[in-house]
Amino acid sequence: MPEAAPATTGDAAEFDVFDCHHHVGDVRGFVGGVGSGDQTLKEGSAEVEARLAIMDEGGVRQAVVIPGHGYPRPDGIADTRRINDGIAAYRDARPERFPVAVGIVEPQHAERSLAELDRARSELALGGISFHARFQGVSMDDAWIARYVARMAEIGLVPVLHAMTESPDEALWKVAEIARALPDVSMLVLDSFSTFEGTKEASVVADQCENLLFDTSLAYNFDFLEAFAKRFGAHRVVFGTDLYSPPVGRRISHLLAQILESPLPASDKTAILGGNARRLFGL
Repeated sequence: MPEAAPATTGDAAEFDVFDCHHHVGDVRGFVGGVGSGDQTLKEGSAEVEARLAIMDEGGVRQAVVIPGHGYPRPDGIADTRRINDGIAAYRDARPERFPVAVGIVEPQHAERSLAELDRARSELALGGISFHARFQGVSMDDAWIARYVARMAEIGLVPVLHAMTESPDEALWKVAEIARALPDVSMLVLDSFSTFEGTKEASVVADQCENLLFDTSLAYNFDFLEAFAKRFGAHRVVFGTDLYSPPVGRRISHLLAQILESPLPASDKTAILGGNARRLFGL
């Protein structure tokens, strides 16, 4: 049996850190602060420079950008198209830092969102589509989400599934239903370690659904995730911070230092801190 690779601490620069979970837009309106709640994306704004400064200070070289799901949509699918256009433009302005943009489709737009999926891939070159059911007026086991994910598998869009487990609409068992229906499709699960019970449930679901990868965002610390990586493999864990646009998002996750300091071998840290996400999105 080959000897295990030695653990290493090092610093973030050694691991070419890639954050799979950045949201772009004014989140203050739906977290109880004073803000417009407008998720309109503006190219060349001070927001971009503030985000890059946070990344640089935290040792993060690249990130996936996703619109905030709380955007107003009085004009229905036209607003969703605007949001997808905006996140593509955000990526295109700094592709060396934001090589992947993930869009949104709304289940309440029914069959019209199928055409938006095709546009997102063919015209906007988006890398995936994010679902955050608690903001979308449905549950994660909605039939339209299942239908969209099946279409995404056909055209090469990565399913990005939020699982804020204190919300019944985003329960992990519902995520598992989607994963079991398409066992050959790799899917990224966000926010599932946000609670103690969710962390335990994630292990049950990970055991059942080998096609699911889980990001580190909102975890209290890396201890449980280290055990998770040892049990299921480091290839199932993806570094993500759930960073929102400043001023709400102002700092990088405390988990990065804990991952660097963990006893995991360097190969596992490399995978978690960038390799897994880059492979998932085809970079």
